[in-house]
Amino acid sequence: MSYIEVRHNFKKYQTGDTEILANNDVNFTVEQGELAIILGASGAGKSTILNILGGMDTNTSGDVIIDGQNIAQYNKRQLTTYRRNDIGFVFQFYNLIQNLTAKENVELASEIVKDALDPVQTLIDVGLQTRINNFPAELSGGEQQRVAIARAIAKNPKILLCDEPTGALDYETGKSVLQIIADMSRKKGATVIIVTHNSTIAPIADRVIHFHDGQVTQIEHNPQPEAIANVKW
Repeated sequence: MSYIEVRHNFKKYQTGDTEILANNDVNFTVEQGELAIILGASGAGKSTILNILGGMDTNTSGDVIIDGQNIAQYNKRQLTTYRRNDIGFVFQFYNLIQNLTAKENVELASEIVKDALDPVQTLIDVGLQTRINNFPAELSGGEQQRVAIARAIAKNPKILLCDEPTGALDYETGKSVLQIIADMSRKKGATVIIVTHNSTIAPIADRVIHFHDGQVTQIEHNPQPEAIANVKW
């Protein structure tokens, strides 16, 4: 059995009299420790499946099996525990608390789990050793995204989910942020899933899951993923 198995996943939304099928019979697997990219245009259903994988949303029908447990059958309390203990999230627009320092933002996440990493060391590891006591307003976009990544990885999560993590960043900053995220898989053994519309970064992944109109249209495997330093967009 694969570490992540999504089987016949459907997600429907009702807007007035209109039914929107955000995920339409989605099927894929991801192995433990892999770096996977879910690739597709805006509105393809990528973020929907990411939120379902992370326990932030529930599907309408189908199975979402994580490490042998079908989280599609979890109740709200079970999903809360799953999100707290197993999942790290990195969002496109950081979602930092503005009146807390970088260290305090990371501490918020690390304090809710048992096997958390040290917040200060985590910030040092993402290159923010001189920004530990700065507030978000005092940081550049790239630095804020690094704090957001530090906050996610300080939980020492089994799965790191990233929704367009470089979408608001310039090219060079985006590459450095991607390297930090990739190292979670390559060096720490976490299972990493990145949602993006940027096809040029697909070669860095072990597995590329193509989404279109709520469905998986293709799955590619890269036996030798490209080094991030060699990727250009």
